Amino acid sequence: MQQYLNLLKHILDTGSDNRKNRTIVDTISTFGYQNRYDISEYFPLLTTKKVYFKGIVAELLWFIKGDTNIKYLVDNDCNIWNEWPYETFKKSSDYNGETIKEFALKIKTDPEFAQKHGNLGPVYGKQWRDFNGFDQLKWVINEIKTNPNSRRLIVSAWNPNDVNKMALPPCHSLFQFYVNDGKLSCQLYQRSADAFLGVPFNIASYSLLTYIIAAYTGLKPGEFIHTFGDLHIYKNHIEQVNEQLTRKPKTPPHLIIKRLPKNIEDLNIDDFEIVDYDPYPAIKGKVAV
Repeated sequence: MQQYLNLLKHILDTGSDNRKNRTIVDTISTFGYQNRYDISEYFPLLTTKKVYFKGIVAELLWFIKGDTNIKYLVDNDCNIWNEWPYETFKKSSDYNGETIKEFALKIKTDPEFAQKHGNLGPVYGKQWRDFNGFDQLKWVINEIKTNPNSRRLIVSAWNPNDVNKMALPPCHSLFQFYVNDGKLSCQLYQRSADAFLGVPFNIASYSLLTYIIAAYTGLKPGEFIHTFGDLHIYKNHIEQVNEQLTRKPKTPPHLIIKRLPKNIEDLNIDDFEIVDYDPYPAIKGKVAV
């Protein structure tokens, strides 16, 4: 996936330096960029560093189920959303100096604690499945089946009425499907993109979503097109990015869907398998909250 390395180089070469943002960590930032991946030929899971595929599946199924509480994620060893409710928890009267690991353990083992402190507000899953009472995901699946040439095969996570109620407003804010020649393609518009930590996750997640929706509509996967607004590298990720740029991409893996239940909400993590995945070792980086 040389496209991803080219994206990193583009930011480093052309980005606006020391750009302030809502976090305490400055970025190198660009505005407007696009990558295309032929997901009919391979599954775009990054090989220049190991990416946690189980976490990608868990998060996507969490969206599909319409869930907005991190308990499902924590129960499935996916901790990518923990920082946001943890920061809110630290400001509450219930906080007694717990570390983020202790916070996650309480979410996992104490349902009442999880109910009180694990919710993120009306984030992705809520908007996908209940956008002011409308189930966008169910609608778009039916529309692909019955009106595949429609130019309105869109799902939006950006609901202005709810943005201020969310722990983090949607970064991947809108996606659109396109049917051609028996193949389903997806284009994602991402308003804000953490190029080192988030983007590899997003590429794989929306490619996986395309595979899933294709399977439920009798189509094959086509392309994933990733369109960005504010595309940035956090300054505390520069060393990791440069390390990754020294690595040559390997042959990408393939995805197998082992089971397709009648209802999309009944998919589980074990229904998916990545084969022939041989990445370089993981490269750690701290998320900016």
